[in-house]
Parts: sequence; C-alpha cells; structure tokens
Amino acid sequence: MGRKRDAGGATPATVAASRAGVAFTLHSYEHDPAAASWGEEAAQALGADPRRVLKTLVVSVDGEPAVAVVPVSSSLALKAVAAAAGGKRAELADPAAAERTTGYVLGGISPLGQRKRLRTVVDASAAGHETVFVSAGRRGLEIELSPADLIALTSAVTAPIAR
Repeated sequence: MGRKRDAGGATPATVAASRAGVAFTLHSYEHDPAAASWGEEAAQALGADPRRVLKTLVVSVDGEPAVAVVPVSSSLALKAVAAAAGGKRAELADPAAAERTTGYVLGGISPLGQRKRLRTVVDASAAGHETVFVSAGRRGLEIELSPADLIALTSAVTAPIAR
C-alpha cells in the first residue's frame, strides 16, 4: 500500500496522513444521498468487510467533545466509550456541534485532520485487521491505512467500545 490519490482527493485527512508519512490508499465511490447508512454504503461500494470499515462518531464525554471510532457493522457502547475516555457519562454529540468541532460534514467526518484534536477512542477490534477504512473527509471518499497508523495519527486509546 502506498500513497495513492485520485483527482480531487486532497482533504485535511489526507493532508494529515501525507504529512505524517503514513502509507495509505484512497478509495472513492459514488455516494447515494438516499443511502440509509453511510458506513454500510461505503462497505458495499468498496466490497469491504463491514468490520474493517470504521465510522467516526463525535460524542460528548462529561460535557467535552471526543471521538469514537467503531466498525460500521456495530453500534457504540456509550458507557464503554465514557470509561475509555476517562469519563463517567457519554452521549452522541449534536450533529451541528459535531460538524462545527471537526470541520467535516456528517457522513464525511474523519478521525484524521480534524479542526481541533479531540480525545479519540478506537474500538479494539480494529487491531485485528491488516488495514481499516475511515472517512477521508467527505462522503464517497475513504482512506485505507493500518490500524496502528490510525491510532498513532489520532493519539487514540483502544478499548472494546462496540456492541
């Protein structure tokens, strides 16, 4: 896997990965605005195992924004992410607040290259794959990289936060 770009692929996420010298591959697909689940749409379009395609969820842990990264085939265990982030209570962030905090639109929120670095928790299952996919910063664009690079780039902790 090397640095592979397609036309118009530069986003804050890809810039962050490039600057860090991380090996990655960009994958683009035609996004359907009517898709019921953006993450499942990505997995199907890429022909990838949904356990390797990760969704980025912005949460509020004890009133502070944080990021949870879990497989699209799973849901987020709020108590588990709160504990992993060192808090007591977590809830999903308001969509407008998530966009404002990260600089990305819903369905295109990447854990990489966010406007402000947030505490990040990556589900422990990610480590079981050679590579994983996360949003590259817009709907219809995914970045494939190693779980170790994802964790390093986001300064994440790992914990079992998916159910």
